[in-house]
Amino acid sequence: MKMRSRQQHPVNTKNIAIGIIIVFFLLLVFRSTFSSSNDKVSYTIPQTIIPKAVSDSFRNIQNVAKCSPTCTKIPPSFAQALVHYSTSTITPQQTIQEISITKNILDQKSPCNFLVFGLGHDSLMWSALNFNGRTVFLEEDEAWIAQIKKRFPMLESYHVTYDSKVHQADSLMEAGKGQECTIVGDTRHSACQLALKGLPSDVYETTWDLIMVDAPTGYYDEAPGRMSAIYTAGMIARNREEGETDVFVHDVNRVVEDKFSNAFMCEGYMVKQEGRLRHFRIPSHKDDPNKSFCP
Repeated sequence: MKMRSRQQHPVNTKNIAIGIIIVFFLLLVFRSTFSSSNDKVSYTIPQTIIPKAVSDSFRNIQNVAKCSPTCTKIPPSFAQALVHYSTSTITPQQTIQEISITKNILDQKSPCNFLVFGLGHDSLMWSALNFNGRTVFLEEDEAWIAQIKKRFPMLESYHVTYDSKVHQADSLMEAGKGQECTIVGDTRHSACQLALKGLPSDVYETTWDLIMVDAPTGYYDEAPGRMSAIYTAGMIARNREEGETDVFVHDVNRVVEDKFSNAFMCEGYMVKQEGRLRHFRIPSHKDDPNKSFCP
C-alpha cells in the first residue's frame, strides 16, 4: 500500500491532529471531573467537533481503558507465527482459499480441541489460529518431528506408524465394506482392518472439535497412504458422546483421498469443497445406535 502524500490532504491532517489533542484534553478533563463520583455519567462529544476517524480512535481508547494491562499484548505464540511466516520463503501446502475454510470454523469454535494428521509448514499457523486451545499433530517421520521441535517446541506432536501402502487401497476399500467397519466405538478395539489402533491413548479419549487429515504421505505406491487416517478420523467423530465434529481432508484431487473420504466420511455429511480440501460435519452416532453409517 502506498503512503499518502502529506500535501495531498492538508486540511484533513490538520483536523485530525487538532481532534486528537481535543480527545486527550477531554479525557483528562473527564477523569479529573468525575473521578470522585460513583455515578455513571455518559457524555457525547459532538461529531462536528471531532472527525469520524478520531471519534473511532476515542472509542478504542475507552475500550482499552476497560481492559487489563496485559490483554492488549500479542500472544507469544501468535507473535512467533507472524515472525515465522513473514520471514520464511516456504509457504503452507494449502492455498489461502483452502486455509480459509478451516479458519472460518476455528473462528467459531476456538479455543477448542483440534487434531491434525500431519506436521508441516502450516502447523504453527494452525496452533496460532487455535490460540488457548489444544492442537495436536500426528506425524509419521520421527526425524521431521525432532527438527520441528527444535524450532517450535511449543507444538504438541506425536510419532505414529502406518502399516498400509497406497497400492493396497483397493483391497482396503473392499475390507472397509464389512459389517465390522460400520460399528461405532473405540477404534483401539475395532476388528476393522482400516482402524488405527496404535495412536496415543489421549487421541482416542479426547473429544475433538476439528480434525484435519493432511497426512501421511500418499503420492506414490509404497507410501503409507491416508486410507486408515481417513477412516479413523471419521470413526473418532462418530464416537463422541454428543455434538458434531468438523473434519477436513486435503488432497482430494488424488484417487485415495477422494474415494475414501466419500466412503467413510460420507457425501451426505459433506459441507463444502474448496480446491483440494473437502469439509465434512459428522455428528455423534452414540446418541442414536440405530443411525445409519452414512445419511
